[in-house]
Amino acid sequence: MKTVSILPNALTLANAGCGILAISKAIDALALSGATAGAAGEQLFDRKLEEACWLIVLAMVFDALDGRVARMMDSFSDFGAQLDSFADAITFGVAPAILAKVVLEHEGVFHPRMNFLAVAAFALMAILRLARFNLETERDEESHSQFRGLPSPAAAGMVISAILMYLSIGGTIEVLGGSATPLGKGLQYLPQWLRSGLADLLVPGLAFLMPLLGLLMVSRVRYGHAASTLFKRHGGFQNLVALVFIALGLYIAPVPVLFFTGVTYVCHGIIADRIRARAEGDRADKSDRAA
Repeated sequence: MKTVSILPNALTLANAGCGILAISKAIDALALSGATAGAAGEQLFDRKLEEACWLIVLAMVFDALDGRVARMMDSFSDFGAQLDSFADAITFGVAPAILAKVVLEHEGVFHPRMNFLAVAAFALMAILRLARFNLETERDEESHSQFRGLPSPAAAGMVISAILMYLSIGGTIEVLGGSATPLGKGLQYLPQWLRSGLADLLVPGLAFLMPLLGLLMVSRVRYGHAASTLFKRHGGFQNLVALVFIALGLYIAPVPVLFFTGVTYVCHGIIADRIRARAEGDRADKSDRAA
């Protein structure tokens, strides 16, 4: 086997470690909520599940860094590519599915078999998407600027942000040390019936979201690389302004910013792909008429 570069592969392993730890936290959340009665059990469930969600977000940072570091060091290898896909399968395929299963089982909205089918569809499509990505993608920077199908980190981020929204609106995570976060203070102005209703909608919505995201991952819808677009060398003043506002939003209210950013990214890819396909069809019709 050729020489293996340490730093990019260590970042990839950190990504996988975050995914494994997130699964462990999700199992702890379900176990502790069952062993502790009342509000205390619910609070333990919310906190452990929140920790699991943020571990997936941290893994996304490691995933964004490992490829960039490998390109900077010119240390691409087949070993690194395979390791990256295995890590992504755990962290962005299996781990979000486990977290979603924990939420669905905790709330008991659907039959356990229906819950399993929803999360299994997501995890299996993520694995298929990663296998296809390995076969179709070259190692150069240009091939990573756009993807065919929703990237698995983005799909996982959408699942995680939906779970965090559920924990924010209907749970206890917006109270830290006895005082409410900025989002928590804003939620206090909402009537309790409205908060409960929104939280109740998010759980069954999660069950329908999982297979939908799975299908988008194996689709041919084109998605841009968000991090590469934002941090590209000649991105200009607009990207800097966008970065500042994103950072401020994440500081004040990270959960809704993550959620609506995810929704925007997923929907933008679908809409842009439809517009692009229509424009290409119109150009083809014009060339046929001209001929």
